[in-house]
Amino acid sequence: MKALKSYFLFSKEQRNGIFLLLVLIFFIQISWFVCKSYDTFENDSEAAKKWLALQSEIDKLKASSPEYKYELKPFNPNFITDYKGYKLGMSVHEIDRLLAFRKTNQYVNSAQEFQKVTQVSDSLLAVLSPYFKFPDWVTKKRASRAYASYTKPDYTKKTNIAILDVNTATQEDLMAINGIGQGYSERILKFRESLGGFVSMQQMEDVWGLPPDVVGKLQKSFKVGSTAQIMKLDINNASVKELAQFPYFRYALAKEIVMCRSMNGDFKSATDLTKIKGLSIEKANIIALYLTF
Repeated sequence: MKALKSYFLFSKEQRNGIFLLLVLIFFIQISWFVCKSYDTFENDSEAAKKWLALQSEIDKLKASSPEYKYELKPFNPNFITDYKGYKLGMSVHEIDRLLAFRKTNQYVNSAQEFQKVTQVSDSLLAVLSPYFKFPDWVTKKRASRAYASYTKPDYTKKTNIAILDVNTATQEDLMAINGIGQGYSERILKFRESLGGFVSMQQMEDVWGLPPDVVGKLQKSFKVGSTAQIMKLDINNASVKELAQFPYFRYALAKEIVMCRSMNGDFKSATDLTKIKGLSIEKANIIALYLTF
């Protein structure tokens, strides 16, 4: 035990020497770590500079290529999808605000309302607003919307009602029909807006809640005239999400369309639509007028 203890007995000079040796080792390790970190930072910085320079060239090539230029055409801002909003220059938050607003079954009816809902900047609004295309019934609607002042016509008197174009009819035109009040007229106008216009008076049967006798009166009093506002959907290239936003399709049906398209090839005509379960030839003929093949 005494022999072992003798190995741990140091003089004052020896203890000072050991302490200085430890301090020297500590500073050598610190210096090595700092130098290595600096070299790594320099290498990373050089790599980052090269990457940024390469990305800048890629962005310039994209900007100069016609393939990446997005041509604006008139559109209804109520039906902006995630992809379209991105191409228009909207941020994710601005698109989400619009989609959340639409989920409440509400519509924006002016550029000012669009900015209020989405909170887009004035500069982006100035670029987009000239291409906003709202239905005629929105632009012609009375600013006051004073439905309380509406005087119900006297239906006891027989009057000859001129046959009007259902795609340009106002809410007052619709409410002139016996049995159609504010609720039914709003449903018809909203359904028309979601489609961009009617292509057949048979579609009155697709307006939720309309009694058969009211449908018959509408078909006698109105006709399909202008269909210029209808924006057709490319059924062979549209995504499931885009198809599901079309009023005649729902998510399950949109998935079935994409699956059928991938297994059997592109749809060629309205007859091909009857391959989709639940679509009759009569319904397919109407839906086909809203599609491009």
